[in-house]
Amino acid sequence: MSKSKFTTLIAVVVAYIGMATPGLAQQTQSRLFEITKSKKLRVCQFPLYYSISFRNPKTGQIEGIDADLAKEIAKELDAQLEIVESGFGSFIADLQSNKCEIGMFGVGATLKRAQAVEFSKPYLVTNVYGVTRKGGKIEKWSDIDKPGIKAAVSLGSYIETFMKSYLKNAEVVSVAPPNTREAELVARRADIIMTDYPVAVKVVDEFDWAAIVLPDEKLAVTPYAYVVPPGDQIWLNYINLFVDTIKLDGRLMQFAKKHKLDPIVAP
Repeated sequence: MSKSKFTTLIAVVVAYIGMATPGLAQQTQSRLFEITKSKKLRVCQFPLYYSISFRNPKTGQIEGIDADLAKEIAKELDAQLEIVESGFGSFIADLQSNKCEIGMFGVGATLKRAQAVEFSKPYLVTNVYGVTRKGGKIEKWSDIDKPGIKAAVSLGSYIETFMKSYLKNAEVVSVAPPNTREAELVARRADIIMTDYPVAVKVVDEFDWAAIVLPDEKLAVTPYAYVVPPGDQIWLNYINLFVDTIKLDGRLMQFAKKHKLDPIVAP
């Protein structure tokens, strides 16, 4: 990046900060400056997340909407992209210990998480879905919360927290990487997996034995956002500006359609 382009970039971001949070316009240190200087962007991603950031076993490459958008933001920053493997149970510690500058893997923006990290504007919005085996014990949502039913969730996910309070009779099975909810369902160690729209659509699309089970009403509607360490308003505002930009120029919808996620793009 040339000196003139760098100066312009900083001016734009500082102006954006001044409009959004006038009292913080005097911040002088930021991850944004470090990234543009080192020309390296470290992005935390969970490589087991269908349609979001899933490592294709055939190619070894991470694929999904956030795999594509991570490349886009690295391009905007004229930086080399470095993927740091993380997960829902570890991303907060990874950000706080400076293993990466940003988490980009469909992280649910919850009030509890916001006590430890900061979230960008949302880019997707989804809710809870169930995926089960055709011909199994579960045909409709009311079949789930019964004794003897095992519902698999990802360890550390907001869906895990929600289902543990929502289900009164069924057993919630928390699955930690490298194990997956889908494998638990295939092995019949779980009767249903509780997930979101991206995973539900991808699993049913890929496996003919899978069926989506919808709740009677939308449950745990949650915005998905990018997540950064606290205390760096310049970096957060740059990410917000990136989200605004990809909404306006069509890149967000372009990559959402590519991965069949266009129904849940945030307004």
